[in-house]
Amino acid sequence: MPKYTYVVLTNPVDGKEDEFNDWYTNTHVHDALKVPGFVAAQRFKLADAQRAESPYPWRYLAIYELETDDLQKSVDALAERFNTPAMVISEALHPERLGLLFEAMTPRLEAQA
Repeated sequence: MPKYTYVVLTNPVDGKEDEFNDWYTNTHVHDALKVPGFVAAQRFKLADAQRAESPYPWRYLAIYELETDDLQKSVDALAERFNTPAMVISEALHPERLGLLFEAMTPRLEAQA
């Protein structure tokens, strides 16, 4: 079955970072994993050490793994649930965000010991 990675970059609304993180970690990720094709998720925050100088447009990253024979069907199911009782969206989520789907084009490589 084909595998995909959905990368989502986000920020909280100013002054609502705790609310944003609580909602994203304890509610939103679990709602997303109920969407057909979504099989795993993990959240990240921007590290202090960076290669480039700021500004950095986003401070939070979520990576979702999908396994599906019909990627468009999974994307449509996600869109249908967005901001419904099946996937309530917190007012602490800043409206500017970026979500992109990727398909692997090479095998995963690991460093040699």
